[in-house]
Amino acid sequence: MSGLLKLALGVDWLSTKLSKIAGVAVLAAAIISAGNAISRYGLDLSSNAWLEIQWYLFGATVMLGAPLVLKLNEHVRVDIIYGKLRGNKQVYVDIFGLVFFLLPVMALLTYLTWPFFWNMFVTKEMSGNIGGLIRWPAGLLLPVGFGMMFLQGVAEIIKRVAYLKGDYQMNTHYEKPVQ
Repeated sequence: MSGLLKLALGVDWLSTKLSKIAGVAVLAAAIISAGNAISRYGLDLSSNAWLEIQWYLFGATVMLGAPLVLKLNEHVRVDIIYGKLRGNKQVYVDIFGLVFFLLPVMALLTYLTWPFFWNMFVTKEMSGNIGGLIRWPAGLLLPVGFGMMFLQGVAEIIKRVAYLKGDYQMNTHYEKPVQ
């Protein structure tokens, strides 16, 4: 189990590092958005490239930041009974959801988005907008993001199984979201 825990902690480390990129991306998107607004409405200047880079950065924010959200256990849940469960029951529900929902969907999306990205990369696909950007960097975010979510899901399963065996300490506190 210790080898698997090292793997899980390595995935946690990678998710944390990628989330730093996501944080920079959201800041850059906000600055570019403000600059676009000033340029467009104050100076009557506009560029499709600046508009598109905002979307690329937003995609980086979501796709590179989501694995950390899963790691921190701050992801969205359908909280019908989860909040009422006590003891290890929440951990078993988490494992079930990770194994039967998250992993299959993330594996499928990683598998489906890789050829999508690869085609963009090989053909040097460009935006259809005048002055638009190359598309493969945005396309690469899809398999990387889904792949990292898959790996983070595996890491969460490892940590929860280790927790149930008494080999790993984790905070299982769950706070129901304010409605």
